[in-house]
Amino acid sequence: MEKVFVTGYAKFPSDITGNKVYEEIAVGLIVNKESGMIIDADFSLVTRTGKKFMTDFLIDRNLYEIKKITDELRKYYFGQAQNAVVAALKSAKRQFVSKTK
Repeated sequence: MEKVFVTGYAKFPSDITGNKVYEEIAVGLIVNKESGMIIDADFSLVTRTGKKFMTDFLIDRNLYEIKKITDELRKYYFGQAQNAVVAALKSAKRQFVSKTK
């Protein structure tokens, strides 16, 4: 299995702690290059539980199914950074597709 590392970025809302600490949210994904399956994930979220939730949520999901991922994420992740997390994931998917074509 060939693995690749891909990142995505988005702006945090200006009124949350994440903006004061990082300004932008970064997502780093290790992805199976052939299948698009997410093997591991990391986020620049402030809380350990937020990072753990997102990592657990994404492992074994397919990056090619970004709409399904983000739709489900909106159902289960109620953090104030929700829109930024979704935007960063979409950015990572665009990066993955552009580099693996």
